[in-house]
Amino acid sequence: MFAIASETITSWGMYVLLPIFIAFLFFIIWDLSKQSGAGRAGTFWMFLALGAGFIGFILKVLIEIAFKKWFI
Repeated sequence: MFAIASETITSWGMYVLLPIFIAFLFFIIWDLSKQSGAGRAGTFWMFLALGAGFIGFILKVLIEIAFKKWFI
């Protein structure tokens, strides 16, 4: 009845829902640092350690876009 292509669901999940989820996780990291009283240095290290995977994902997406635009 309501047929949605799997590519559509995947693109929505990867480029809409996942960034929203990542932003929510950054809020959780910020809230965790405030509740624990980590200070500026502690907050920096928490974001660096816990946010490195998110930054890697964002860089992966940007590199894929760059390769599609310039090399293919």
